[in-house]
Amino acid sequence: MIKWSGRIIAFIGAGHLAIGLLLSRASFGDWLSLRLWGHWQEDTLSAHAFWANPAGFGLPLLIVGLLVVWMDRNGIVPPVFLAWMVLAWGGVCALIVEPTPAPVVVAAAVLLLRGIRGAPEHAAPAPAHSEV
Repeated sequence: MIKWSGRIIAFIGAGHLAIGLLLSRASFGDWLSLRLWGHWQEDTLSAHAFWANPAGFGLPLLIVGLLVVWMDRNGIVPPVFLAWMVLAWGGVCALIVEPTPAPVVVAAAVLLLRGIRGAPEHAAPAPAHSEV
């Protein structure tokens, strides 16, 4: 369950980032020419696109999802606070704006919680191979 929740979270993060960047490609010129310097808080299309995409929801979700998958592969049970934080984040996003994939993030966080709670009490990392 942990592995699948991580995969789902990573997939949603990667999809959000890829689709968001595709839809924001008209703003790349402003971003790359540093036109947002000193103007990042202004109500412009380029600023909104920046905060919604490279500085938004997708990249952190991708990182968290990949981390969960890595932890599972190495026999490490993710900390329960991570699942609760993803659940809270996804829940707030699902309540504020729809349609989004936020309900899928909520479902993945619930899977992660169940996987963490069902994991062996003293799961340890996989043994490291040392070469002398």
